[in-house]
Amino acid sequence: MLGSAADSWNAAILIFTLSIGGMVGVIGKMGGTKAIAEALAKKAKTARSAQIATWILGLCVFFDDYANTLIVGPTMRPLTDKLKVSREKLAYIVDSTAAPVVGMALVSTWIGYEIGLIKNAYESIGIDANIYGVFIKTIPYRFYSIFALILVLVLAISRKEFGPMYDAEKRARLTGKVLGEDAKPMASDEITKMELKEGTELRASNAIVPILTLIVVSFIGLWYNGYNAAIADGLNIKWYTWVGIRESFGYADASVVLIWGAVVASIVAITMAVSQKILSLGEAFDSWVEGAKSLLITCMILVLAWSLGSVTDGVGTADFLVGVVSESIPGGFLPILVFVISCLVAFSTGTSWGTMAIVIPLAVPLANSYVVAGAAEPSLIIATLSSVLTGSIFGDHCSPISDTTIMSSMASASDHIDHVKTQVPYALTGAVLAILGYIIVGLSGLGTIPALLISLVGGVILIIVIVQVLGKSVAEEDLLEAEKKTVE
Repeated sequence: MLGSAADSWNAAILIFTLSIGGMVGVIGKMGGTKAIAEALAKKAKTARSAQIATWILGLCVFFDDYANTLIVGPTMRPLTDKLKVSREKLAYIVDSTAAPVVGMALVSTWIGYEIGLIKNAYESIGIDANIYGVFIKTIPYRFYSIFALILVLVLAISRKEFGPMYDAEKRARLTGKVLGEDAKPMASDEITKMELKEGTELRASNAIVPILTLIVVSFIGLWYNGYNAAIADGLNIKWYTWVGIRESFGYADASVVLIWGAVVASIVAITMAVSQKILSLGEAFDSWVEGAKSLLITCMILVLAWSLGSVTDGVGTADFLVGVVSESIPGGFLPILVFVISCLVAFSTGTSWGTMAIVIPLAVPLANSYVVAGAAEPSLIIATLSSVLTGSIFGDHCSPISDTTIMSSMASASDHIDHVKTQVPYALTGAVLAILGYIIVGLSGLGTIPALLISLVGGVILIIVIVQVLGKSVAEEDLLEAEKKTVE
């Protein structure tokens, strides 16, 4: 643990994570995120539009899964209750737009952790790559995360549900009961309450400006830092050309730049709070500290996960696995196998980060062994890495002992077991489609880009077909008509 925390890269990630938490704390105390949510909620007039608004807000709060859950759930709950959307459905939307969004966001509390693991894995196989560039390349291959987000939207637009969720939504629409008869809502005042100073005027700009600052500073910082690193390395590039920008991002030290973005965004948020006299300077710093403290557990998980990865590497697990598995399965099956393993480990342990720390140091050297042997394309490493990152989210998404699953139930004031039961069929749907995607990528022989496009487009089409075939309408008029026919 000492070695992991003392590593300069890891230490930078810890500082970045705490700084993001601090920024979120100040924004929340100013009422910025609540202002955005309320503005969005005013446009929702039906159960369908309420669900779509919740989905959109989930995409907007992309910088941290905990912040996402604790902002979206409590803010949208009064609206979804009013429009007769079940708590189970709210919890599902909140859960499905937390980790799947944050895990792929270009700037978030997850990115530091993910690129840290990727960096260690690539160093172990002797590949000197731009880690941030590798991270971006994995995004199109994260089939489960992409399909999970699309499934939520298709269900909302079509007003159809299947599995236990249909019964929950039918109950809510016909009776107005957003909770089941025997439900025990998992609500906590400390979790769901968003305390604002009395008389605080809600302004969306109080959230938008700091978040845009974070994004812009990080983008420009990656550009600037990478350009200087490229010049120092003897590369002759023009910073203003597309190639120059791409090369600059390739050379950038993301761990340093992300700190720039988070700290500058925190300063902007504090300045806005003080200048508008919403908070005193002391109150603003207290809010920042409280926000940072909310991610203390995250930092503990980071250090322990890095330590676990060091132990796994130290005992030679990767070398052993490469020797055993590489001779027994074709390379094309590797992303599928790794995805299933990641799903099972994450579901059993309830942690996506822990799963990434365990599987990535094993999966990347394994994929590289096929590439070195000439038995697979170099894209196999990216596809395999992506299958770990998204498979971990699947297991975490539907595990009853996962922190994000529990927090989604808390934030939505839903019965926890009801949330898990109604969400699992949808999660499994996304997982099956992800497996089909990895089959196409790994075994089709169509080439990287065609196989990827077929996987993504085919997955979206299949989602629409599945919802149309298996789903039953939960539109109030259709449910009343069905009830009438039943009585007759």
